[in-house]
Amino acid sequence: MTDGVPADLVRHVAASTGLPTAIAARVVADVVGYFDESAEEFVRRRHAELQRRQVRNAEIWQRIATELAERRVAAPAFTERQLRRIVYG
Repeated sequence: MTDGVPADLVRHVAASTGLPTAIAARVVADVVGYFDESAEEFVRRRHAELQRRQVRNAEIWQRIATELAERRVAAPAFTERQLRRIVYG
């Protein structure tokens, strides 16, 4: 592993895409970092992103709950109240 990124995965991505190894390593690191995000971090990040897009909270909570259920590593099912507490404390 290089900087927490499996070397065999970097080699596979480089070979299958034709990317230079250094760029393939960055791509893999970005993807691994994305999936390392905790459910709480994801909720906070998505809430802020959707608010910047002027989405109303009622829709935000529904979207976040749906997105959490679809994540590669499923997060626990949160109620709307739990989602609010993650964002607002």
